[in-house]
Amino acid sequence: MADNTVFDSVFKTMVHKTPKLVIPLINEVFGRSYAHDERVVHFSNEHETPRGSKIDDTVFRLGDKIYHIECQSTPDTDMVVRMIEYDFSIALERALSGGAPYRMEFPASCVLFLRHNERTPDVLQMEVKLPDGNSFEYRVRVMKAQLIGEDEIFSKQLFLLLPYYLMRYEKALSQIANDDNRTAYLLAECLDLRMRLAEATIGQGEVILFEEIIELIIRVSDHITAAYETLQKKVRAVMGGEVLELWADRVERVEREAREAREQGLEQGLEQGLEQGLEQGINELSQKLLELGVSEELIAQAVAQVRGEEKAIL
Repeated sequence: MADNTVFDSVFKTMVHKTPKLVIPLINEVFGRSYAHDERVVHFSNEHETPRGSKIDDTVFRLGDKIYHIECQSTPDTDMVVRMIEYDFSIALERALSGGAPYRMEFPASCVLFLRHNERTPDVLQMEVKLPDGNSFEYRVRVMKAQLIGEDEIFSKQLFLLLPYYLMRYEKALSQIANDDNRTAYLLAECLDLRMRLAEATIGQGEVILFEEIIELIIRVSDHITAAYETLQKKVRAVMGGEVLELWADRVERVEREAREAREQGLEQGLEQGLEQGLEQGINELSQKLLELGVSEELIAQAVAQVRGEEKAIL
């Protein structure tokens, strides 16, 4: 799957299915102070430019302003040309929908660069000259994702950037995958991200939001580590993918073994064996969940549920 397909898909999933994630980004880029529960009104995400090309972008109204955000996975010095074309088309379409007297309102625009280089500007700008000799400067805000550190992401709740966080290590993945110390450092950082995200979301009652962001982090990390299978598995395990699978697999395996043992008439000693096996499994999983930052209260609730299922099996 192409880079832009993966990254665009993740971005649009967040903006359209969890729109609250875009609000802190808007506040940061444009110096606004919208509440995190402000209503986000999405417009059609397909516009046609004067040249007939289709724009699959993210346009929405927040408060009294129209915003247009582009997620760009590669550095592009010509991005300003595309943005003025996009924004003109968006403004023209909305002007025509309003009828006469016509009034064009350009959206407040921003490009989120997931990757950048030394030629990537801090602001996109183009001089626009009018026939009467007047001119104005068209400007588009820029955010460079890889310059936003972990502490800033969490202090400003820029969780929309978390799925792309590990992209800052793309160029070093080969060295990381072949160096135990560097691998350990990366995994420690992944664990820290997970624990801080859990505190900021689960700690506030946002369990589903936590699970959604983790899933998107894993989707991007799987993509960028595809050539390093061992490292990929380790990152997945630390971020939570393997733990959830392990819990489900363990319950399924115990139930299957119990059924098979009964069918074969080997019930003697089954109760004791299953009890010991489940207790060991519960202890192992509880320790893993503690290491991943899950609270002792949540673990206790899960253990109580599993022990209830254990009695039903036995």
